Amino acid sequence: MLTKDSVLKTISKLPDNFDLDELIDKLIFIDKVEKGLDQSIKNEVVSESQAKKKLAKWLK
Repeated sequence: MLTKDSVLKTISKLPDNFDLDELIDKLIFIDKVEKGLDQSIKNEVVSESQAKKKLAKWLK
């Protein structure tokens, strides 16, 4: 979950003029990274072999 602080930090790093799409892309990326880190801390991960099995139908 994004925090107000992380959103404000992201906005402060943008140039004075930016596209809304750019901001949204950055916020989505930060949200996904934070969720992934949280899952890793909670040991809610899969091994590489498990991931390959789950993705096999997409990687053909």
